[in-house]
Amino acid sequence: MVLAMLVGAAGAAAQSEAPAVPPPPGRIAAVPFGPGEKATFRVTYGVLGTVGRSTVEVTGIDTIRGHPAYHLVFKLKGGIPFAKVDDVQESWLDVEQLYSHRFKQDIDEVNYERLRTLDFFPEEKLWRWLEREQSGPLATDLPLDDVAFMYFARTLPLEVGKTYTFDRYFKDEGNPVTVKVLRRQRVKVPAGTFETLVLKPIIRTRGLFAEGGEAELYFSDDERRMLVLMTTRVAKIGTLKLHLESYQPGTPLAGQTVSERSGT
Repeated sequence: MVLAMLVGAAGAAAQSEAPAVPPPPGRIAAVPFGPGEKATFRVTYGVLGTVGRSTVEVTGIDTIRGHPAYHLVFKLKGGIPFAKVDDVQESWLDVEQLYSHRFKQDIDEVNYERLRTLDFFPEEKLWRWLEREQSGPLATDLPLDDVAFMYFARTLPLEVGKTYTFDRYFKDEGNPVTVKVLRRQRVKVPAGTFETLVLKPIIRTRGLFAEGGEAELYFSDDERRMLVLMTTRVAKIGTLKLHLESYQPGTPLAGQTVSERSGT
């Protein structure tokens, strides 16, 4: 899949401790994003140049089985003649304990289509595939999907040289999930010039952060931790990149800021 190539990651990362203690029940977790946040990207592909557009946004707060959750949406549209892509992936991330309640994929790519909605039930240790009425075991009480994981990574301390390791992917075969902080780097994109932290994420399964590629995420090195650039190498073709074109900040719930992260 195009999205799998887009942010695939290669190689195994060394493990170190990764604080992942959820906030007390009833308390909103401090995060650097909120409803209304929206980033738009220009997508380039090797020598072909611009091949599409992408958006990553927090569209609002939805209630899933009585739990308020951030509605996260990742869209990618474009391609080249005879090879078009129109993908939408959505996640609903709990505002208190930062775990996924639901994960939806609506993928339309060359010779591949998928509509899949997975609901997660931590109290039953089950996930359910709504369109097929299938179910399976959850690997954790605090499950994360591919899109939610990208937002969860923004809440980590992200110290250069460290690798953060979690067993929080919703399927066992995806664990451990790792985030390796490679370096600081200044990058220039259409939205401007930014000081960034460069991350290599790995989820050991197919999807947004699959093993087998060489993805890097560039987060702004400030309290916003916004995605500025995303790159991956594609064999024999070149480099696929998302370049930030515009950013609209959201409104964090309860007025909390990322500086309060240590209190979670």
